Amino acid sequence: MQKTQLNVGLLGFGTIGTGVVRVFQQNADLIFQRTGIRMQLVRIADLDTTTDRGVSLPEGVLTSDAEAVISDPRIDVVIELIGGYKPALQFILQAIENGKHIVTANKALMAVHGQEIIAAANRAGVDVMFEAAVGGGIPIISAIKENLCANRFSTVLGILNGTCNFILTKMTEDGSDFSEVLAEAQALGYAEADPTFDIEGVDTAHKITLLAALCFGTRIDFSKVYTEGITRITAVDIDFATQMGYKIKLLAIGKQCDEAIEVRVHPTMIPQSYQLAEVDGVFNAVRLSGDFLGPVLLYGSGAGMDATASAVMGDVMAIGRSICSGAKDRAPVMGYCQEQIIDQPLRPMSEIISQYYLRFTTVDRTGVLAQISSVLGAHNISIQSMIQPERHAADSVPIVLMTHEAKEADITSALAEIDQLEIIQEPTCLIRVETNLD
Repeated sequence: MQKTQLNVGLLGFGTIGTGVVRVFQQNADLIFQRTGIRMQLVRIADLDTTTDRGVSLPEGVLTSDAEAVISDPRIDVVIELIGGYKPALQFILQAIENGKHIVTANKALMAVHGQEIIAAANRAGVDVMFEAAVGGGIPIISAIKENLCANRFSTVLGILNGTCNFILTKMTEDGSDFSEVLAEAQALGYAEADPTFDIEGVDTAHKITLLAALCFGTRIDFSKVYTEGITRITAVDIDFATQMGYKIKLLAIGKQCDEAIEVRVHPTMIPQSYQLAEVDGVFNAVRLSGDFLGPVLLYGSGAGMDATASAVMGDVMAIGRSICSGAKDRAPVMGYCQEQIIDQPLRPMSEIISQYYLRFTTVDRTGVLAQISSVLGAHNISIQSMIQPERHAADSVPIVLMTHEAKEADITSALAEIDQLEIIQEPTCLIRVETNLD
């Protein structure tokens, strides 16, 4: 007999959890019309049971005991919105052991402990879905796993953190300094009181770890993903980038190379004419390139109550449809059949090839450029273009160079040598440049 009701439990009743409750309540009829299933939110667990979230719940639904959700025999699907590693991992594994399907928005947990969770789910014969973990309301994971799954992907690039994108956009538009715009982002609620995970690139690294694994059919050790944030980006460098026809974005990069894959996060200059360069404010975007598809850009709200709750409920509805149709493992958790996922080496940063923006702060003296050029040439680095504006201070002058493609190891060695020269007054600023997105 076809199942016509799906019972759901929720762990975490914060901002996103409140959004999920609102979707359940406001769109119950629409959910039934689209799935043929009556979905009921039967239990919610959160340590805070007194704060008014602006939604009303039936008596007995809200509890402070997570075990009441995890072990409730009525519940088919558990939504985890606690965040972090602990106790979320313990709760998810216990729920899986109890035969519950899992929907989570926890990108950190899936990036670091995803393999353990997926192995447990495979043993128990339940589904794990995490669309809301990457890109908020942008349906990027389902696109990779299903709509675009006939393609072999060569690259996946993303602007995946709204806080960083807001900061860089405001710095570009207003010429403001980083610290000033960060304070504004916090005042507007776009940045946390402790924004470290965002501005240091960790949040973005969690997301590209998942996207690259989905695109390339491999396991990725999150601890080996090169991660660099935006705290050293200055208004000076943004101004020079603009003069040269570029924008600076915190870019997540995944590339399938012949012998290895690249997975990295760092500030990146991209040409102003590129679609990704036009993604501003708190919005996110992901650009995929497939062998039959070519390039495609998915764009939208990357965070927030409503966008994330929309993605969570999409996963719940997908699981409901599978349960009702008797389908099992219809779409593998990571987009590839488990036995087809292979280990691929991660290319070290020292081996990547890129163009580079270099800004030197030097004494105002003849022959300075010749000394810098000599060291770069000795390390196989050639100069594509140069800006040498008027001096910014009484005794110093900036020299800005754009290199041709070079190996990161050569750049690192050259700058280590150059920064020791007595003509250099500050450590050299380096920003990588991406012009070949395919």
